[in-house]
Amino acid sequence: MMIERLNTDIKEAMKAKEKERLEALRYLKSMLMENKTSKKPKDEMDVVISHVKKLRDSLENFPEGNPIREKTINEIDFLAVYMPSQLSEADVKSLIQEIMSKHDAPNMGAIMKELTPQIKGRFDGKLANQFVREALE
Repeated sequence: MMIERLNTDIKEAMKAKEKERLEALRYLKSMLMENKTSKKPKDEMDVVISHVKKLRDSLENFPEGNPIREKTINEIDFLAVYMPSQLSEADVKSLIQEIMSKHDAPNMGAIMKELTPQIKGRFDGKLANQFVREALE
């Protein structure tokens, strides 16, 4: 279970006196615990994916060299080990071709509907959308 792995990693961060890593791990653990007690709990992986996505989106708000930006980048790096393995652009393009070959008249909605669950948390949805548009041209 992810919480057990987090507990182990939190202990390691405490022993190594890695303050930033410890904060990131504790925050993620609190989010997972909160999710567990909510009325409609989500999958643990969805919580992690959502949190990392928010962190990546927040990077746009901070200019290069800003200490908050650096801290956010470090937090993303600390949490990357809890994310599913990432797909390459070539993998996504081949998935798109595979999906398109299944449909007689492929359209954007049908392709994205089938593609999204396969890439969720493993590849940027906006970039995948762009790839689908290019493939349909």
